[in-house]
Amino acid sequence: MIQLGRPPLFRWAGRIRSGLGKAQEVSGGDHQEGLLIPILKSALLEDFRHQLQGTGTAGFKMARITLEELNELDDEVVDEDDEPMEEEEQNRLFSHWEAVASTHQVSLPQEMAGPILQMTRHNQPREPVPYTTLSQHEKCEEIAYEERLYPVGKWACVTKGEPKYEQSISMGFMKLIRYICKENSLGCQLGMTVPVVNEIHLNKEGTELLQDVITAYYLPGEFQLNPPLPMDPDIQILERAPLQVITRVFYGTTTEETILREIHLLWELLGSTENVLRDTYMVAAYQNPGVPNRRNEIWFIRRTD
Repeated sequence: MIQLGRPPLFRWAGRIRSGLGKAQEVSGGDHQEGLLIPILKSALLEDFRHQLQGTGTAGFKMARITLEELNELDDEVVDEDDEPMEEEEQNRLFSHWEAVASTHQVSLPQEMAGPILQMTRHNQPREPVPYTTLSQHEKCEEIAYEERLYPVGKWACVTKGEPKYEQSISMGFMKLIRYICKENSLGCQLGMTVPVVNEIHLNKEGTELLQDVITAYYLPGEFQLNPPLPMDPDIQILERAPLQVITRVFYGTTTEETILREIHLLWELLGSTENVLRDTYMVAAYQNPGVPNRRNEIWFIRRTD
């Protein structure tokens, strides 16, 4: 049996696999896929057989290969070919989130490429932060706001004080993503919970946001008793006391302007309320910043005394 030169074999196996992937992408998974893929596969295989006649690049005399032999290529071929594909996917995702970050006036560091890829590949159902609904209040037959009780729980928190609110939440959440994506004492993927909550503070006049913003990620239920320790010293694991809040949903981007507007609207709905904090609020984010009309909530905090 004449030895088959490995470099050309890997190269052509990669071409066939890449070609089939493009065929599936073009077909969009519709009824044309069954016709397009066999035609492309046949053409690539025929081209492959012609290339295997003569001398390979590694100096070996090349032998003909049958379709059966090609189909039996072991996983080693697929694994080696996966590397450039993974790098391509990582670069594509990084470019996308780099563009999103720029809308928040934040520069996305290259070291975020790996965690972003991990978050995308482990896109499992997001665990909701537990709470109890205490009451709902309607206006024009729609829920205007509701009151909830969040139980005691452990949160991973980061405080950032950038010039703009959008910059602070972006910088804080980037740190939390790395903690969620294996940069913790367990070295494992923790899984995502929603919402991510940003605690804000207003000046005495209530007209401006102060710079410091606390971005908080609720630890999934399986890690509540023994939270993995963060590798980043800027991340603190805090046990927060039970929290009673008045919440109102709003959609779109979150900036200082939109947050102040939503605070004002909820105060108009509530009227005079004595046992609610007036200098501290929370903004709950349920969707990633790449979603244009994403769901958010403004939270008013009931006094505990």
